[in-house]
Amino acid sequence: MRTTTHRRFAFVLTGLAFQASIALASPSVFPTGTTVLDTAKAWRGFVAFSAPDGKSRLIDLDGNEVHQWEGFGFPAEVIDPAKTGGKKGHLVVQTRNAKGPYGGIFANQEVQELDWEGKTVWKWAGQGKEGARQNHDWDRLPNGNTLLVTTVDHVVAGVSDKPIPDQVIREIAPDGKEVWSWTVGEHVEEFGISAEGRALLRKVFANGGQGHGFLTINDLQPIGPNRHWDAGDVRFHPDNLVIDSREASFIAIVDKKSGKIVWKIGPDFSETAQTAGGAASVSSASLRPVLSVAVPRPVDQTSGQHDAHIIPKGLPGAGNLLVFDNEGPSGYPSTRLATHLGSRILEIDPLTKQIVWQYTGLDSDAPLWSFFSSFISSARRLPNGNTLIDEGMNGRIFQVTPKGEIAWEYVNPYFGRQVLGGNGTPVRTNWVFRVQPVPFDWVPAGTPHAEHHRAPIDNANFRAPLSR
Repeated sequence: MRTTTHRRFAFVLTGLAFQASIALASPSVFPTGTTVLDTAKAWRGFVAFSAPDGKSRLIDLDGNEVHQWEGFGFPAEVIDPAKTGGKKGHLVVQTRNAKGPYGGIFANQEVQELDWEGKTVWKWAGQGKEGARQNHDWDRLPNGNTLLVTTVDHVVAGVSDKPIPDQVIREIAPDGKEVWSWTVGEHVEEFGISAEGRALLRKVFANGGQGHGFLTINDLQPIGPNRHWDAGDVRFHPDNLVIDSREASFIAIVDKKSGKIVWKIGPDFSETAQTAGGAASVSSASLRPVLSVAVPRPVDQTSGQHDAHIIPKGLPGAGNLLVFDNEGPSGYPSTRLATHLGSRILEIDPLTKQIVWQYTGLDSDAPLWSFFSSFISSARRLPNGNTLIDEGMNGRIFQVTPKGEIAWEYVNPYFGRQVLGGNGTPVRTNWVFRVQPVPFDWVPAGTPHAEHHRAPIDNANFRAPLSR
């Protein structure tokens, strides 16, 4: 049932957090590093990510750290050499982070592009005393410019009469000049948030707010070359941007030239479920997450999703939208969640708005709750048809085949103390915001890598060795 007041909304979130703490308690001892590797089924390449210890790493499938950069990327992603003039092994990290929530990752003052040796190639420190305030995403464009999601505090019309955190997507030229920008708070009316939801937003932010953005745009991805544009659909211009909102549970395409929203799903899925692709009517009561239904079917409710993007040309599923549907508490008003909490990966045909492939814990012969991350996380399609998944809050990274078989699994062994997950108190954690598959030829030649078959362990028969 949808709630109608901020007070009840907060109660629902508290209840869900309590439910999650019971159902998803982790064992105190668990293996780290590579735990599974099927060399016949896994895509072979490197994986890049940042860890809570403040470093960014490149690992091979054996779990070896083959390279390290000082600095935390939010996210850390290696830049395609086609966008760096052929130079390999560059990535962007946050630097000079000010004190702030979550270790300063939302209060950073500067971002830098580092080369393979860790030397600064490019940097941007914003245009004011607060610095860059970059968070959640960035992307290097073919023209050499860089897109950044940043935070700005100002009054958002129709939401708050006082300054609140909003987000601005900025395009920055190599010389540091801003050449384009798009402000989230200027498009509230286009996102499809109901009158009830907008009223709730006003209550939440009546006295200002804290954080990095009132709707939390956690993702921006240029669409790039795609079959829809080739067929004449102007909504899918390669320069247009896919974004998603964690707090409002919608995915949208921003027309870069006009700034308008030209395509979206959510936050209200009732119309989508009833009309997309000529599908049969679905009652609103059934629009809670459906985690074990055959595909294709109309897209149903997402909640708190991350990493929505159009699968690039040349990869299986090219032109479809891939998203990590967290199924974490989200929404204005709050979305319904399944009794058994579990996340899912959805591949969606953006024209018919039909789910054409999905992954849940069930697809790996495990309970729904065996795969769950209520926040952060990512999913990327691989050249062999596998999907690389980051179950972020647990630091678990794995590849699944189209049938749901786990071809590779790795648990982040690099822990650090972070406020995230500690309700204001730093706790020891291995969470990973996002991971990136990195082809061997994106880094300098001769970078070592190893892939040795490692069969899954039967936990029913596995025992930790006794201390002597």
